Amino acid sequence: MTYPPNAPAASAAQGTATAPARPGGVPAQPSPAPAATPPAGRGAWAVGRERLREAATTEPGRLQILGAVLALLVVAFGAVTALEVTDRASAADDVVSRSQPLSADAAAIYRSLADADTTAAAGFLAGTLEPAESRARYARDITTASLLLVKAAANTDGSSVSAREIATLNEQLPRYTGLIERARAANRQGLPLGGAYLRYANAQMSSSLLPAAERLYAAETERLHGDDDSARAWPYLSLALGLLALGVLVWAQRRNYVRTNRVFNHGLLAATAAAVTVLLWLLAAHTVTRTDLNSARAHGQESLQVLNTARISSLTARANENLTLVARGAVLTEDGKNDKYEADYTASMSALTTALAEARELADDDTGRDPVADSAARAAEWRERHKDARAKDEAGDYEGALDRVVGAKGSTGQSFDQVDAALERALAHEQTEFTRSAGNARDALTALPLGAAALGILGAAGAVLGINRRLSEYR
Repeated sequence: MTYPPNAPAASAAQGTATAPARPGGVPAQPSPAPAATPPAGRGAWAVGRERLREAATTEPGRLQILGAVLALLVVAFGAVTALEVTDRASAADDVVSRSQPLSADAAAIYRSLADADTTAAAGFLAGTLEPAESRARYARDITTASLLLVKAAANTDGSSVSAREIATLNEQLPRYTGLIERARAANRQGLPLGGAYLRYANAQMSSSLLPAAERLYAAETERLHGDDDSARAWPYLSLALGLLALGVLVWAQRRNYVRTNRVFNHGLLAATAAAVTVLLWLLAAHTVTRTDLNSARAHGQESLQVLNTARISSLTARANENLTLVARGAVLTEDGKNDKYEADYTASMSALTTALAEARELADDDTGRDPVADSAARAAEWRERHKDARAKDEAGDYEGALDRVVGAKGSTGQSFDQVDAALERALAHEQTEFTRSAGNARDALTALPLGAAALGILGAAGAVLGINRRLSEYR
């Protein structure tokens, strides 16, 4: 029996058939290689690290890295120096043009208010018809205080302590002037009520206006001290970067010498000179600034504060002296044993004596000491005349006492005016001393920021050129 051929076997046979023959003369072609793929896990960072490692193992690569580091250090030194010195120069400028003038204005506000109160009491004592000179002086004091309050408000942050005190002064000052006008009106009519209005006005001045002015002065003086401290602070970051850059530059030049026996590399030498120049300039300018600010503080700022205290004490003493005659024993101390205004006069004169002695110690030249000495002599004369006036008043000679207090010649009022004039001369001198010293401190830093930035760029360029000179030897 015959069976048909097996189909799968036939198919397999066909599948194993030999490939057609290659034409003669045609070379065998290699099989295409599979596409290359990067090893797993090697990203951009890994490749970058590998290239950096390869660069660091060759001298040209090391030189390129060194050049980049040197340029970065020198530029950073110049930039940080420019920023830090700009900040200190701005603080020094604030000391000269903003903080100290505002502090002086705050002291002037206090003096103007105290003098207005003193003048009002003196005019009241002069009789029913107040002298025109007294009225003019009072009006001038009130106008000065008002203008300075406007100026202070324009230069003060609205949320600061100073702004709140300025608002208090602006609110209370019209009330005070209203009470003074009522006292004057009653006094012209010969009514005893005028003395009561005057005492009430003085109480408002002593309890509201002058304390607010004193707090304003303290706030502005504190801001002055803050700006002064900022201006004198050492730029430690700049100094550290300068020393680091200089050290790396010296090391790079020594490395260059050891490897090539060449003593100088002009580019690196120029970069080193630029770094040394900026570092020495920074040290010199900041030393000068600190020295001048120390002088401004010791011989200007501190003297001004003491002289302001002396002048305020003299004004307070004069106001209390006048009110002693106005009240005529109607207002007593808390223990009820002594006249309040006489006790306040004694305390103010004691403060004046202490302040004058301190001001004389702080004065650094005869121009500053002479007016202080004159003021002290006039204050001693004032005390003697006051004792005479009190003796007459206690003996029942009110008119004699009044003449010794507000008279044209030989009165305590004349002594007070002489003390005040001498203190004004001393204040003007110390203000000039402060402005000059603080201005010199500011000027010492003026050109340094721009100079440091320019020298930093030039130094970085020198470092790059110096390294490129070495790299050219490998090309």
